[in-house]
Amino acid sequence: MCYNPSIVATGRRSNALRFAIVAVCAIVLLPLAASAAPRPLRQMRVEIRRLAARMPAQTAFEVMDLSSGLVAGYNTDVSMPAASTIKVAIMVEVFKQLERGDFSLDHRVVLRASDKDDGSGDLCDEPAGSSYSVSDLLSRMIDVSDNTAANMLIRLVGRQRINRDMRRLGLRRTYLANYIRTNGWAIRSQLRSSPADMVHLLALMAERKLVDEWSSNEMISILEDDEINTLLPQPLPDDVLVAHKTGSLFDTLDDVGIVYADGAPYIIAVMTTALPSRGLGRTFIRALSRVVYHGELQLAAWRVAHGLSIFDIGDAARIPNAPDVRFWDNAATEATGGL
Repeated sequence: MCYNPSIVATGRRSNALRFAIVAVCAIVLLPLAASAAPRPLRQMRVEIRRLAARMPAQTAFEVMDLSSGLVAGYNTDVSMPAASTIKVAIMVEVFKQLERGDFSLDHRVVLRASDKDDGSGDLCDEPAGSSYSVSDLLSRMIDVSDNTAANMLIRLVGRQRINRDMRRLGLRRTYLANYIRTNGWAIRSQLRSSPADMVHLLALMAERKLVDEWSSNEMISILEDDEINTLLPQPLPDDVLVAHKTGSLFDTLDDVGIVYADGAPYIIAVMTTALPSRGLGRTFIRALSRVVYHGELQLAAWRVAHGLSIFDIGDAARIPNAPDVRFWDNAATEATGGL
């Protein structure tokens, strides 16, 4: 693959430290004497359930604690409108074909009239026949959620290839049935995913296993530069790095990302639809983000206070995704020696 440093814009943060954190945090605590989950997890379970119960809309979310591999969520494997979070899957396919040598980041794609969608971004206002580099289109697609840039990249890599490779990665609910067309109701059924799928994809990325180490590094850098920060990042301290992608339709709000909380990195994917108002969706996602962040910090402090040792267990000890409410229940704690 031809490396082009231009994809990492000036001022974009280095990923070396956070990759070191994730490498160390692909771990699990040594078995505890008691089978009960730690208090921070129990408290977080109660608070998140309370939030979900109050939500008068279709809601699904999953959280993965990268320090243990444990997952928790609500309707985690339910198919939901993906909106622009589907662009993470498009980006992954672009990097897969980059790694294979099909094209370089400097390769230019010509804008066609059929690529244009005015739902998000301003590339749709440019004249047909203009050309843009793959690196530019990636940044536009993720950081300002430009739909026209996304359609150009879908055309470049092939929609069926995106769907095929997502299935090969183990994503069961993620697919594109069409290009991104925001001028009708059909987009809700044409772009689909689930919190479990998005968490799985981002976990591979966080562990530098998605395509390859360099590609994972670059994709996280692009996600960190997302300019739409009104959902998951909004309630968090300004110094917390969040590599994420939002999505929105007229009745849908989604946000999926990796949160580099101090000593407690985690992945979170939240999808809401059939919202009475998008304001309600924003309030819910922000509240959930706040609860999970503080719960993860409390869990990290609990580990330190108990002087627990850690060791690398790889993927084998990860708890399988669940299609229903799952908050570190007895089966999960027994499978991991008590955490």
